[in-house]
Amino acid sequence: MPTYEYECQSCHQRVEAVQKFSDPALTTCEACGGDLRKVFSAVGIVFKGSGFYKNDSRGSSSSVTPPAGTPSSTPASTPASTSVPASSTAATTKTAD
Repeated sequence: MPTYEYECQSCHQRVEAVQKFSDPALTTCEACGGDLRKVFSAVGIVFKGSGFYKNDSRGSSSSVTPPAGTPSSTPASTPASTSVPASSTAATTKTAD
């Protein structure tokens, strides 16, 4: 149910009331008996659910496969010369007799 805000035209006291849409509007101030008018203010907006974020508008296939012509950053694309196995260095050393 929405919360409505009313302001008295005589004493300028503000009153909030939780009412159904079908309920009649409040017309008299409880403090002084003056006329009440609805106060209209900015509405707070809350974005819930999918579709409101940058990554929600993309298809699931575009995040999995990179576009054509773009190098991928997978470990298989790194050069093999960066890691040298320890067994190859031991096999190349010779002993002098």
